[in-house]
Amino acid sequence: MKPVIFGLSGLVLTQDERAFFRESEPAGYILFRRNVDSRQQLLALTSELRALSGRSDVPILIDQEGGRVARMGPPEWPAFPAGPAFNSLYEKAPISAIEAASANAQAIGLMLAEVGINVDCLPLLDVTQPDTTEAIATRAYGGEPLRVAAMGRAVLEGLRRAGVVGVVKHMPGHGRAAVDTHYHLPTVTATDEALAADLAPFAALNWAPMGMTSHIVFEAWDKARPATLSPIVVGDIIRGRIGFDGLLLTDDIDMKALSGTAGDKAAGALAAGVDIVLDCWARMPEMTDIANRIGDMPPATRARLDRAMATIAEVTPTGDFDALVAKRDALLAFA
Repeated sequence: MKPVIFGLSGLVLTQDERAFFRESEPAGYILFRRNVDSRQQLLALTSELRALSGRSDVPILIDQEGGRVARMGPPEWPAFPAGPAFNSLYEKAPISAIEAASANAQAIGLMLAEVGINVDCLPLLDVTQPDTTEAIATRAYGGEPLRVAAMGRAVLEGLRRAGVVGVVKHMPGHGRAAVDTHYHLPTVTATDEALAADLAPFAALNWAPMGMTSHIVFEAWDKARPATLSPIVVGDIIRGRIGFDGLLLTDDIDMKALSGTAGDKAAGALAAGVDIVLDCWARMPEMTDIANRIGDMPPATRARLDRAMATIAEVTPTGDFDALVAKRDALLAFA
């Protein structure tokens, strides 16, 4: 098995994808709007991915946050609120905000589990600043570390009750980035002392089964390399100071914040200590380059993967979707 998660090009697997995935044996798959049409179609697609991998617990990921980041949406699926809605409620009623975030996450999880998706790239634990890029500020839970951690915990627990693994992101923090990593490489000049606030939510939830890195240069720790490619940030900060020992994924390595070929970026991230490379865009030449440049999954990574998926192995999805949405909406009405 290769330590990579690949995207796929459309609503069904192509013959080339089927043959390539069978040969390369990626750790898992990630879905986007281009892969999503209806419940029947999506369940058929995820079922084929499981059959192709031969693993009933193969990770099938999606970014289903709510707001601007939602791969499944109307008219087939309902829209969900993003992080700032819960942050607004927290200002008035912290316990209600935590309950609303939990109910919302459980409803999302039930929606995903129904179509065979078992990993959601949520929650964001990024602590926002006045100049945080809109790409994060419109999705995050706010600028107070303990508040972000409290709502992040509620989201992880809500997802798990629905039988879905959550992914904390973007380690070691994306809140100080003033530009969007999809298009630019941010450099953060904050001191090590100031960055303690960014680390706090991740440290509080360092037991999370999966986490995702950020493509950001933190000058206090490594002036030469973004976090995803930095052995210092991965080893000393994420694994060390944060204490995270879950499965560590890269953010999408196709983002313009990183330079070089797909194979270069994948090999660099793994060399830095990241467990799994995330390559989202299903471009066959790039996927082939990655598969040719990386080795098989090492035992430590396989252990983390198995441990992460075991957190939902015995979970029977629970909860009534409509009741959870109604509870969330009633609570958010007080914001």
